[in-house]
Amino acid sequence: MLNFPSSTEFNRRIPKQKFYDNLSITPALKRSFIDDIKAIYWRNKLAESTLNIPAGKDVTEIEVFEISLNSQEIDEKVLRQIDSEIPYHILFILCYNSSYELWIGYKEAKSEDTFKVSGYYHTDWTEKEALNLDIVGLSLDEVYESFVRQIAGDKLIQSEPQETLSESVQKATERARIEKEISKLQSKLWKEKQLNRQMEINAEIKKLKNCYRKGATPCKKVK
Repeated sequence: MLNFPSSTEFNRRIPKQKFYDNLSITPALKRSFIDDIKAIYWRNKLAESTLNIPAGKDVTEIEVFEISLNSQEIDEKVLRQIDSEIPYHILFILCYNSSYELWIGYKEAKSEDTFKVSGYYHTDWTEKEALNLDIVGLSLDEVYESFVRQIAGDKLIQSEPQETLSESVQKATERARIEKEISKLQSKLWKEKQLNRQMEINAEIKKLKNCYRKGATPCKKVK
């Protein structure tokens, strides 16, 4: 599907019950697994043994899971649950009828077998033939970073050549927070009747926009 080397192919079906049976998850999340997912397939295993690319400091394997859906909607918590159960980095291929979407989380190792996903990035829905992801890098760390940046596109801008993936993700998270805060303040501005308060809100909006223009440097949160 993604034209990964045949040596990486795994093609095993994983029972979706594996991710919610005997686990302490909410009834709503269990219902999402049952209602939203038709099947889960482990399509590829990208590792030193299958790619002849050495493991990185943080990334030792990248698993490729294809999830067949009953609609084009999926709760992000479902992906987080799967990510939490697999001690490796995961590339998700979501499939609905003849449409496909790539998802990947920025997954950081907190200990040998504990990971934290800071956020997910995804492509738009497209036809199978249009799916494209290049394996780029001299280690699996670099391959994983390349995957994240390819899928995120303009949502994850590397503002400096030496900027790490972690730094880019932090800036993207801050930009999203600033955009949300600006939107909330603009709504308040439209509703505010007092001129003094309007001026205060407008000053806060300008401050946040200035932070955004400077590359989403951390701004003090507006109370």
